[in-house]
Amino acid sequence: MLEHFKIVYHQGKQFIPDVTTAKVPGIFRGRPLIRQTQVNLSELMEICPVQAIAGDPVSIDLGKCTFCGQCSKRFPEKIQFSSDYKIASNEREGLIIKEGDDKPLKINPQKVRKDIRSIFGKSLKLRQVSAGGDNSCEWELNAANNVQFDMGRFGIEFVASPRHADGLVITGPITENMAEPLDICYNATPDPKIIVLVGTDAISGGIFTDSPALDRSFLEKYPVDLYIPGNPAHPLTIINGLLDLTRT
Repeated sequence: MLEHFKIVYHQGKQFIPDVTTAKVPGIFRGRPLIRQTQVNLSELMEICPVQAIAGDPVSIDLGKCTFCGQCSKRFPEKIQFSSDYKIASNEREGLIIKEGDDKPLKINPQKVRKDIRSIFGKSLKLRQVSAGGDNSCEWELNAANNVQFDMGRFGIEFVASPRHADGLVITGPITENMAEPLDICYNATPDPKIIVLVGTDAISGGIFTDSPALDRSFLEKYPVDLYIPGNPAHPLTIINGLLDLTRT
């Protein structure tokens, strides 16, 4: 019984009536806030295991960030992670948070293809491809469809075949073994179609960035419509990112 109370304390009630305004527990790390205070810049940059932190001005690339929190633990006066889970972007550079910038991340409507909102605004069927992922983002995608988050209420669902899909959701850093199957899956998806990258590994390669076992040439051939950061990405980040892309 005590364990159940601990779960409720940390995670709150499980049912989410409104996924656009829901609150997340304090242990969640969302959009970072970078204050304009002076710290040892070289030490700050070196503490990041994936080189997501840059200087002059200090910035954090959410496409690389593993949300480990080491930077905020070492320099709490400089960096704090908020509970803002709406951190998806349809621009790669939109994932870079700079010091002093406290504005929430938003989808750039000028960069959204017109056919996305006109065709997929009320119904979106997606084929998920785990391209060498560790199953963490896959679990969160599955959670987005459970009774707590219920992404299906918005007409957004996963399908078994790319031939029935409106686009691909890619997780994992894209290994050599998955490069060709991913390409085949994309070509089997009818036009118009979208590409969504979920998680740090998919967006930048994450901790596997320099691994010779990767083949990320797929991302050089086809445009990405939505980047959903996180390690793994939270279901609320996933749902709100897809809704913002297709309906706002």
